[in-house]
This record gives sequence, C-alpha cells and structure tokens, in this order.
Amino acid sequence: MNKSINPEEIVSHFKVNFEFISAKAFGSGHINDTYIVKDADDSAAGYLLQKINHHIFKDVYELIRNIWLVTNHLRAKYKALGYDEVEKRVLRLIPCTNGDFFYKDEEGNYWRMYCYLEGTKTYDVVSTEKQAYEGGKAFGRFQSLLSDLPAKLLSATIPDFLNMEKRLEAFENAVSTDLKQRVAAVGEQIRFIRERAEQMCYFQRTENTEGLPVRITHNDTKFNNVLLDQNDEAQCVIDLDTAMPGYVAYDFGDAIRSIINTAAEDEKDLDKISLNISLFTAYTEGYLAEAISFITPKEIDSLMKGVMLLPYMQAVRFLTDYLEGDQYYKIHAEDHNLQRTNAQVQLVLKLEESEEELASIIEQVKADLLMD
Repeated sequence: MNKSINPEEIVSHFKVNFEFISAKAFGSGHINDTYIVKDADDSAAGYLLQKINHHIFKDVYELIRNIWLVTNHLRAKYKALGYDEVEKRVLRLIPCTNGDFFYKDEEGNYWRMYCYLEGTKTYDVVSTEKQAYEGGKAFGRFQSLLSDLPAKLLSATIPDFLNMEKRLEAFENAVSTDLKQRVAAVGEQIRFIRERAEQMCYFQRTENTEGLPVRITHNDTKFNNVLLDQNDEAQCVIDLDTAMPGYVAYDFGDAIRSIINTAAEDEKDLDKISLNISLFTAYTEGYLAEAISFITPKEIDSLMKGVMLLPYMQAVRFLTDYLEGDQYYKIHAEDHNLQRTNAQVQLVLKLEESEEELASIIEQVKADLLMD
C-alpha cells in the first residue's frame, strides 16, 4: 500500500470490529485501487478496502447508491427464491461509523469496504467450457434477478459509457489534438476504426432501439468479474461500479469479448488471437438458460450486435487513451494501450470472419431452450 496512506486509520471509519493487522494490494483492476485487509483472527475472511477513482466516477454518492440498490435487490431476490448461503452470492457494503457507505479522507480520496468472499477465484482467461457456461449463468442470472427493478432508479455512473457515438467523438478529438504526437504512427488503426464507425453506432439509432428494453445491466462483464467457487461454479458477480441502465447486448458482447479470445486482451503476439467457438457456445448456453425467462425476441436478435460492438469499442477506448497520454487505464509499459488496441482490432477481424456461424449458434441455443 502507498506509504502516504494509513490503512488502519481509514478502516477505523468503518463499522468493523477487529484488530487491524495488514492491508495488501489485491486484484488486477484497471481503475480502482483495492487492498485486502486482515485482522488478528486468522480464521476470519477479512475485508476488501477500495479507493474509488473519483476522477472517473465523479459522483461517488450516486455510485454507492446504485450498488446499494442492486445488492439489496439481489439479496432479497435470492432469499425469496430459497437460495442457500445468500451472503456468499452478493457483495455486501460495510457501512461507515457515520452511516454512509463511503469515507472521504483528508486528501479528498473516497474509500469503501466490502466483505471479502473467501474461497473464491477468478480467471482472466477462460480455459474450460464449464467456466464459460458458469460465467454465462452468472451474468444471465444477474440480469434476470434485476429485471423487475426499474432501470430508471439507477444513475449513469459514467454518462454515455457505452455510447459509441460519444466514444468516436472523443476518439476524433484525440486524433485532431494529437497531444503526445502519436497519431502518425497509428494510421492503420485509425483507418480501421473509421471504416466501421457508422455500423457500430447501431444502438444510437432510434429505428434500431425502438421496442428494445432498457434494463439494469452490469456493463463490465469481462470474465474476471465473476467469482467462482473451488468447483468452478458461479458464486457472485463483482465490480458493480458500472451497474446502470443499458441494453442486455452490451453485457453479452463484453463477456464474449473476454471469453471467446484465445489470448489476453493485451496480447502482444497477434497470431495467438483466435476464436474459441466451443467457449462461445458454452457461455451462450449458460447465459440464455438464465435469461430466457425475461429476455425478448428483439433482445436475442441484438446479442450479435453486442458481440461485434464491444471489442471494437474497447479498441477505440484503448487507442483514445493512448493518444491522450494514457490518462484512463493503468499501463505497464509506454505502448501498453497501443498493444491493447492492436489485440482488440485483431479480435474484431476474427469475429467478422465468423459472424454468421456465431449468430447461428445463438439461434440454435434459443431454439433448444424453447423446446424444453
């Protein structure tokens, strides 16, 4: 932990009754700083302490309110449906001593705490069909259980987060400004983005979204945002900072982006990037098994639009950040965001080659479920 931060002092502002021992960096998130906090009782699970990136999440009150609404609703639904060990299935925010669910320190940093769910694991890269299926179940169930909570109750924690038109506007501004004099070296990537710009704005066209429900969606469904138990069965969906109104296709597409890729999202060797169709099929089966109870035919038809959109959008976001001087994503090397961009571009190209095959798989899974 940063030596200028006193974790014990920060923890003292939360309603936890334990003897503080340590706080160590935890996880691989790009945005917030996360630490696992342990106490003197070795048998205790401990807590997760997070410094919220308030430069990205500018209204921390609304951010925490969204998470509180979502987790309370999920907890109530799980209990009503008779699920066992509900506390292992839903994140729990720890209140502060003043009744809030976040603490603002003297330097203006915002902090929150969750109960740590011990005995769980995550994967950055999916390796088995069971993992993919369980990931699909997790996000399908997440959407299903929230389908009766009005989306209008939640705020947009990052306005226009998945608005492709706005992302392209920011991208074009970064190109024209060329803050770090990097544009000349990325002409090929810029052309790739511009050639597909109009078709990727599908969800910003009213003729396409008429009759398409706006629901509460996760909006960051990469696979490592699902906690699995030791048997690789889905236990809990995490990282709820972007839980807000959206289209189900966004969640489906972002999950597929991380599952179907045979390599990491920042893979440097583009030859390693290909599509794992069996994992796509398994995720689709798990997702629709849970979502079929609420999802509409038009939403199912939109899922492939999400599959094509999200890796493209991620390429735009990575390249925009690269051109702006790497202000948004944490990087581990000077060209890390460019490396990420190239990997996502390659993934889009592979998806384009197999678009018809993937669409037919979705249709077949849907047909099989409706026959059962």
